[in-house]
Amino acid sequence: MIGSTGFIPKSLVTVLALVWLAAVPMAQAIPLGTPLEFDSQEQREQYNKLVRELRCTVCQSETLHESQAALAGDMRRRIYDMTRSGASGDEVVDFLVQRYGDYVRYRPPLQANTLLLWGSPFLALMAGGVIWWRVVRRRRALLSDEALSDADRDALERFRRGE
Repeated sequence: MIGSTGFIPKSLVTVLALVWLAAVPMAQAIPLGTPLEFDSQEQREQYNKLVRELRCTVCQSETLHESQAALAGDMRRRIYDMTRSGASGDEVVDFLVQRYGDYVRYRPPLQANTLLLWGSPFLALMAGGVIWWRVVRRRRALLSDEALSDADRDALERFRRGE
């Protein structure tokens, strides 16, 4: 009998139920290397293209094709199911973006919320150029004869003559 008066405590039943509920979605995930069946070569190409272009949201630098995370397996299963049901690549990407955000794309679109992401390389280049220009200008100012005192100029002249 199950429950507080039976042989199995209620807390153990709760824990077992939670473990079972957590294991059910993982059983549906597609592990890496699993051979998949498609109705056409176009579906196979679409699936392979999408799993190589979309990012695992757990493993920040891996594609869905490379990731061994459980979530990546679930995402691969969703892409597989949608591809088999006839959804286009754009429909699959739109669904995943709606669910996980633009982060799921390796190449996010240029939008207001991704402007800094796209502009940061140019901003870094400009900042580096400004820093370089200021360093060069400061060095030139330090090395100019006008910044030297009379004693420093005399010492420099003696050095140039080899004295």
